[in-house]
Amino acid sequence: MIPRYTRPQMASIWSDQERFKIWLEIETLALEKMVELGIAPQSALKAVKEKAAFDVERVLAIEKEVKHDVIAFLTNVAENAGPEARFLHRGMTSSDVLDTALAVQIKRSGELILSGLSSLLESLKQQAQKYKLTPCIGRSHGIHAEPTTFGTKLASWYTEIKRHQARLQHEITYAAAGKISGAVGTFASVPPQVEQHVMSKLGLQAEAVATQVVSRDRHAGFFSALALLASSIEKFSVEIRHLQRTEVREAEEPFTAGQKGSSAMPHKRNPVLSENLTGLARLVRSYSIAAMENVALWHERDISHSSVERVAGPDACILIDFMIARFDYLVSNLQVYPERMLENLEATRGLVFSGTLLNALVDKGVVREEAYKIVQRHALEAWDGGANLYERVKSDSKVGKVLSAEELQEIFDLRRHLQHIDYIFERAFKE
Repeated sequence: MIPRYTRPQMASIWSDQERFKIWLEIETLALEKMVELGIAPQSALKAVKEKAAFDVERVLAIEKEVKHDVIAFLTNVAENAGPEARFLHRGMTSSDVLDTALAVQIKRSGELILSGLSSLLESLKQQAQKYKLTPCIGRSHGIHAEPTTFGTKLASWYTEIKRHQARLQHEITYAAAGKISGAVGTFASVPPQVEQHVMSKLGLQAEAVATQVVSRDRHAGFFSALALLASSIEKFSVEIRHLQRTEVREAEEPFTAGQKGSSAMPHKRNPVLSENLTGLARLVRSYSIAAMENVALWHERDISHSSVERVAGPDACILIDFMIARFDYLVSNLQVYPERMLENLEATRGLVFSGTLLNALVDKGVVREEAYKIVQRHALEAWDGGANLYERVKSDSKVGKVLSAEELQEIFDLRRHLQHIDYIFERAFKE
């Protein structure tokens, strides 16, 4: 069965319920330290821990009137906790809560994305090992180039995803930064110890020099990492789409029982999963541009970034999580046709060995330009329907003068092109 969205915990991270829950946690942690420092009474913390609560619908109703989300939230909490709740948010600004909560959401989302990448990497590794020595034609410009193996193609995808894994880990660390430093980040009304306590408890770092907000280059880096990951998934998906073309048909997506490809043509088996991933990558990339636009804010802060992040945060994280899960399914269930790969490799009558032949002639002392002319003349005539390249050059006296029959056979031996596959795999999959 083709998976739909299989990770509801990602959507949950960005829900109103979870967002307000994180806000309350931040406010409570800040109050803890204020009580310890003697800024707020112990009774306030007791009241908050015992009675503080919120109702999403009530918060949204209040916000509709006051036009301010944090004020609406604090008003609803106070309705439940009573007068002692007045010590919540003391000396803090809204962005102390909003930016710190966003850091928590990004950190938790990033951890889910990384777990999805770990599963995808394992799937790619298994498939690469399975098809390690399955020969296929390598292509450049869409044209047959030289032999490779299907496993090597998958191994290259594995190493690319490994880079994304490392890059994302790095960017999550940068983006998981909050602040509890007041209206313009100077700790004028809230001491640094409060920020230290909150960040420590939440597993975040503190913005070293904050304004009213955490600098948005941190978030732009995270969304850019997601965009790069999406672009690679698109790259792999485009390759699968090419391989599934009727004229190629070296591999194709799984086609499940009862699935239908076309309302008009019953024979169709279309690469719909890969096409879906190609389209979603465009969306994820667009959010990276929006995140970069958020970096330049007026003075110590304006609010232009807020509306962007309310859309980009959940959308980009949910989309990339979905893309990883879908691509993992696609890789694990990919239908591979080694016989067809071999047919395609042999379809050009030995032209794929032209580069090896060129090098061999040069190594025997033939001037490179002359060697190129000899090989190209035979290759073009073979391509146009003549005898295969091996038969043509075998009867060429110029070639026979410098290459023995045994040497010529070795040049046209497919195994020659696969002799270093073990080395490539050792390098790709080393821990």
